[in-house]
Amino acid sequence: MRAAEAGLLDLDPWWALDDATTAARHAGLKQRYPTRNLIPFSRRQDNDEVACWDIDLGGVSVVEDYSPPGQEQIYHFDEFSQWLKSALDDFIDYEE
Repeated sequence: MRAAEAGLLDLDPWWALDDATTAARHAGLKQRYPTRNLIPFSRRQDNDEVACWDIDLGGVSVVEDYSPPGQEQIYHFDEFSQWLKSALDDFIDYEE
């Protein structure tokens, strides 16, 4: 993925997940939301939001992990580029 190769997935407050973290987070999401088919790739460092490839809906879904099932969905982007633009806006607005 070009965005990952260019280092564009570590945009504070969003952090790209490494392989081990992806596997652990994927297992947790599957346990907490068994009806969802989500593959996580990034998380916010300041809350429980996780950006995921949404296999069922297509595109990217941002979920509030640990929310009750059915209440986890926050945003959905039809295209990865839409999520990336949103993450870049968060980067510009973010103050540690």
